[in-house]
Amino acid sequence: MDELIQELHQRRETARQLGGVHKIEAQHQLGRYTARERIERLLDDGSFMELGMLNHSDVPGMEKKSAGDGLIAGVGTIDGRPVVVEAGDKTVFAGTEGNVHMRKGRMLHEYAVQRGFPIFSLGDGGGLRMPDGMGSDGISDKMMPMYLLRHGRSVPLISGIFGDSFGGPTWSAVSSDFVVQVKGTCMAVAGPRMLEMATGENISAEDLGGWKLHAEVTGQADAFATDEDEALEQMRRFFRCMPSNADEEPPLVRSEDSPERLIDADALVPTRRNRAYDMKKLVRAVVDEGSFFELKPFYGRALITGLARLGGRVVGVVANQPLVNAGAAGPDESDKAIEFICLCDSYHIPLVFLHDIPGFRVGSAAEQKKMATKIMVWNQALAWSTVPKLSVVIRKSIGAAYGNMCGPGMGADFVVAWPTAEISFTGPEVGVNVVYGRELSQANDPAAKRQELLDQWAFDSSPYKAAGKHLIDDVIDPRETRKFLCKSLELACRKNGSKSQRLLANWPTGY
Repeated sequence: MDELIQELHQRRETARQLGGVHKIEAQHQLGRYTARERIERLLDDGSFMELGMLNHSDVPGMEKKSAGDGLIAGVGTIDGRPVVVEAGDKTVFAGTEGNVHMRKGRMLHEYAVQRGFPIFSLGDGGGLRMPDGMGSDGISDKMMPMYLLRHGRSVPLISGIFGDSFGGPTWSAVSSDFVVQVKGTCMAVAGPRMLEMATGENISAEDLGGWKLHAEVTGQADAFATDEDEALEQMRRFFRCMPSNADEEPPLVRSEDSPERLIDADALVPTRRNRAYDMKKLVRAVVDEGSFFELKPFYGRALITGLARLGGRVVGVVANQPLVNAGAAGPDESDKAIEFICLCDSYHIPLVFLHDIPGFRVGSAAEQKKMATKIMVWNQALAWSTVPKLSVVIRKSIGAAYGNMCGPGMGADFVVAWPTAEISFTGPEVGVNVVYGRELSQANDPAAKRQELLDQWAFDSSPYKAAGKHLIDDVIDPRETRKFLCKSLELACRKNGSKSQRLLANWPTGY
């Protein structure tokens, strides 16, 4: 027995060396952690139970060169909550995926879904391994991993890109509920070398799939980090807003920030409607102090989305940003809203909408990106969502955008407005120019004629007319916005908590 135990310890010690000391040193020289080091820094101290430590490639002759077959995985805890974690090991065959690697990943995902444990995926690898996937027999059992569907978002999938990642790590990331990318890494379907061989295209990794591309153009990552420690902390921060699985609500924490606290509305929002301001400052003032965690900050920047807390309860915030295109939403903002609404509805996170939108962005560029379709899909996602929803018109909400920001008729528990709010089909200036354009062009004094028509078109766009007919629920004192939201949220969650019917759980991720 002593000899057998000694052999076991020797095998484990060999496995801990990953691809070898020199490859570990090479990883460190790049300023990067190894797969095990990342896991150790992610999880609670001493909580990691590794599974498959003694795995190796099933290709004859590769057994002693493939510790773990390029994937370190197992179960641990974060803040005492159990999670499943997997990390690509760049020191073994560049983190590529062989038969055993893929089998281990599939079994861990299935176990996580079965037991209701969130999945953390730490990506750093080169996709399907050659020659394992070559030939009709090689590829036939290595198609897109169906387990990434996660049976309808039954557990959160939280991914990080910690090194150049192609194939499998990319599939995992773009199927995730949250993705953080470390700056200086690449996330793409195939790497630059593969592209050059297959298509003749010569492109750098940064231009192919660097952080700026995914931040500003694709929206395929939610957050970005300057180093690995920051990325791991962002993954933990997102996790703290999530339930462990779809049968639970997000964790409720004790808040020291009084729900009765008034906000300094005058300092945050100018009363003149043509003056811009930073909506993020208002969001931070309304939610529990220090709780706002913005998602996709560089993508679709005229719309703000993020997680926060109100009275200790997790909420999803959707707010227009007047600093960008006056807050008008375009195709990217629409995609951003759709994905965020689906996320919140799938994990029982109430939604809070803060309106200041002059309408949707129009023009040939928007139409070429299917603006009409995106508006309606946003509308449909909102209509299908069943989490509690609260809606506040801050300064303006114009046209169809009024509905897409959860105006009346879109299932909100309450729709209220500030006294500064302007609610209408379109602004008077636009309406007059459209209807009387020819008459204005032929007038002796176009400016005087426009003013005359504007006076005739002085429809009451203030919130009082809608409030008087009970088309909205109330007009509130701006200073009491936080107080209203905290109280309304507790009412909305009184019977069933924040539980939704999860009608959007099977909506494709990364729409």
